[in-house]
Amino acid sequence: MKPSKNKVVHLTSAHGRYDTRIFLKMCSSLAAYGYDMSLVVADGEGDEVKNGVMIFDVGAKPHGRLSRMTKTVNDVLEKAIRLDGDIYHLHDPELMPVGIKLKKLGKKVIFDAHEDLPRQLLGKPYLNWPTKIVLSITFALYERYACRKFDYIVSATSHIRDKFLKINKNCMDINNFPILGELSSDRPWDEKRNEVCYVGGISQIRGIQQVVKALEITTTVKLNLVGIFGEKAIEKETKAFAGWEKVNELGFLDRQQVSNIMGYSKAGIVTFLPSPNHVDAQPNKMFEYMSAGLPIITSNFPLWAEMIKESGCGICVDPLNPEEIARAIEYISSHPKEADNMGQNGKKAVLEKYNWSVEEVKLFNVYDRLVEC
Repeated sequence: MKPSKNKVVHLTSAHGRYDTRIFLKMCSSLAAYGYDMSLVVADGEGDEVKNGVMIFDVGAKPHGRLSRMTKTVNDVLEKAIRLDGDIYHLHDPELMPVGIKLKKLGKKVIFDAHEDLPRQLLGKPYLNWPTKIVLSITFALYERYACRKFDYIVSATSHIRDKFLKINKNCMDINNFPILGELSSDRPWDEKRNEVCYVGGISQIRGIQQVVKALEITTTVKLNLVGIFGEKAIEKETKAFAGWEKVNELGFLDRQQVSNIMGYSKAGIVTFLPSPNHVDAQPNKMFEYMSAGLPIITSNFPLWAEMIKESGCGICVDPLNPEEIARAIEYISSHPKEADNMGQNGKKAVLEKYNWSVEEVKLFNVYDRLVEC
């Protein structure tokens, strides 16, 4: 069904205004479907209208987690109340108390679980182990309390969905699969450069150091590194490795620039380390590499390995082993026919299964149900 002009407000205190999942996929799709769409952010870049979505800025990006979780959350709540929406969609765990307050005002509330935060906390490198345990248990208890009260839980993976189904029967996985055609490239294999790429947040837990060490073993292959280091100490340490000489450090790039980088790279790398939150994750970049026709080199987690085997789109490696990563890079670089086949297999899997058009329908169904009840 096409919606009447119900007013929908998406809220984030931590993500950027053009976040791929929040703005580019969900908000833009819902606006095109017919909802009166608003998005509340906190980045200091002002208000605007884009893709039919009214973006409201509550102020400059906060300095530090404490400020974000107090002042920014309060600012988001105040703006949310003033907008007087019919349905509110929360994108950050710190906004759960906001959702509770909106429920008391008679509003319909969706919580979007991008990550399994209790498990994610167990992998935070800046926390000691006792602190990780206490925070993980405390948040899991509050999560259970809050999410029982919300009208719907949306999750980024089926694994997270299964966890929340034990808390709230109204739960749907809406995966972060790519928008068809956005990053697709028809560049012939023989026009590609002898380069591989990594796109996304750069950190120790995402395996950057093992990848750079692998470059010390490869011959002439270079790495196109797209993203920003999240840890200054790890950045300094990594840049001291001998393999850093083979890194093209590109920083943050827009979507068109990312598409261009993927177009002339020979493989996409997503070798996250085996933290509790990674082994059942479905990294967005994995599917974006596939949509661009790139073979992928991934961690050998069972879930990922099953998908790679089913699609025939890449090579799984031990993410802690630079030698294995190097062998995978060298194989793809030196076996063009096999590598091209992997890339085409991945693109086919995205066209048939792993794409936003499929997930968009699930999103509409969630909203249709809320409007009807």
